[in-house]
Amino acid sequence: MIAHLQGRLFEKQPNRIVVDVNGVGYDVFVPLSTFYGLGDTGSEVRLRIHTHVREDALLLYGFATRLEQDLFERLIAISGIGPKVALSILSGIEPPELVRAIQTSDLARLTAIPGVGKKTAERVVLELKDRLPHAAVAAPIGDEVPTASARDDLLSALINLGYHRPLAENAVDASLKKAPGGDFEQLLRQALREIAR
Repeated sequence: MIAHLQGRLFEKQPNRIVVDVNGVGYDVFVPLSTFYGLGDTGSEVRLRIHTHVREDALLLYGFATRLEQDLFERLIAISGIGPKVALSILSGIEPPELVRAIQTSDLARLTAIPGVGKKTAERVVLELKDRLPHAAVAAPIGDEVPTASARDDLLSALINLGYHRPLAENAVDASLKKAPGGDFEQLLRQALREIAR
């Protein structure tokens, strides 16, 4: 079983990359949260790997963090959720937000993820609510300084500007951390600076 890959990024496209390890190319499926953290083609890459063995294929799924991998492995353990659906869930929502949505049984947020219907969302909450990885213990909702509406407004603005949701979520979260008391304009400018990095 392959558990870790370190090498050069040979090819890169959303949800799928090729990692060159000493002349051998490994085809790896990745969630968008991992994809957006990768450098350009030719840069060094290190990934945690989940090896998925089927009768007709041996597939590799790569993750930048332990939390992403833990959530992926817990999702595919749920009846009716395969690696493809688990990957699309992780691509449609940032891992900490996924944990929050499960902890608070936020079915509306889960069904907003492309490819996730009400039944799948209910199954995810039912199966995972009490079994989230220890690394995933998020700050209690009451401890968040910014209001949910401020975060939603910023996110909506970035998505309307054409940025992909996972990238926009990262930028908004970073912006809210760096300027917690800022007004909308300041926070939006900071989020755009985060994206430009």
